Amino acid sequence: MTMNKANESSVSEFLLLGLSRQPQQQQFLFVLFLSMYLATVLGNLLIILAISTDSRLHTPMYFFLSNLSFVDICFSSTTIPKMLVNHILGSQSISFPGCLTQMYFLFMFVDMDNFLLAVMAYDRFVAVCHPLHYTTKMTPQLCALMVAGSWAVANLNVLLHTLLMARLSFCADNRIPHFFCDVTPLLKLSCSDTHINEMMILFEGGLIMITPFVCILVSYVCITSAVLRVPSTKGKWKAFSTCGSHLAVVSLFYGTIIAVYFNPSSTHSADKDTAATVLYTVVTPMLNPFIYSLRNKDLKGALRKVFHRQSFPFCV
Repeated sequence: MTMNKANESSVSEFLLLGLSRQPQQQQFLFVLFLSMYLATVLGNLLIILAISTDSRLHTPMYFFLSNLSFVDICFSSTTIPKMLVNHILGSQSISFPGCLTQMYFLFMFVDMDNFLLAVMAYDRFVAVCHPLHYTTKMTPQLCALMVAGSWAVANLNVLLHTLLMARLSFCADNRIPHFFCDVTPLLKLSCSDTHINEMMILFEGGLIMITPFVCILVSYVCITSAVLRVPSTKGKWKAFSTCGSHLAVVSLFYGTIIAVYFNPSSTHSADKDTAATVLYTVVTPMLNPFIYSLRNKDLKGALRKVFHRQSFPFCV
């Protein structure tokens, strides 16, 4: 018992090595990530503002979309600001409790993105395949229950993995070759048995991620079948175009997560893992407002009204 306590207390902080050790590359990455973070926050805030101020957009689809935008803002804010602050201060350190906290919120928002993508796919399935029953099925109570249930399941799932990580010992090496506290590098640094952690990630974590993904695929199979029965070629193309954009982001989101977290540890490459995590932690939240929203005519109109109010407040 004494030996374990000594081992656990030997590492009080970790060093986040970031994406590059070259000063010129670090400057470029700082500017790039700052720009992408500002674009993510601004884009998603505009979506939330447009939906909240336009009564025509107070529907289940836009309710889920506003929740997705909120989660994406929180998602990016979990990792990028810490990296930017460390660069400005010339520091790489993050405390052990801070590392666990970052990991907790990061994967909570990953789970929420996961669940909301599935909920949005179900909403589209009901709208396309059962249009006459849409208002009776997608009630405000059901929408609120699905979002609240997603938050509850996400918190319970991440709490389990965080507690399992907290019980591990970290003896000597405290360098994380990443810009945030990720599960895979932490497991590699641990000097205790990580078998239980890896098994829970593969099975319980895999179930949490794969189940919504399967629901999304089933929903889109049904949607595709319904769209193929539409006589209008223009209507078919419009529907397939929208589905293609959604499925592209879904593929990017799930593909990178599965590649990083649901492969045996022996197959992991630091460079490949880093590239994949940058895609789903930075790029995907930035692209979501454009892919899911800015191609929508109703939302474009709501955004124009928002800008018009800001530009001509006296007229309004």
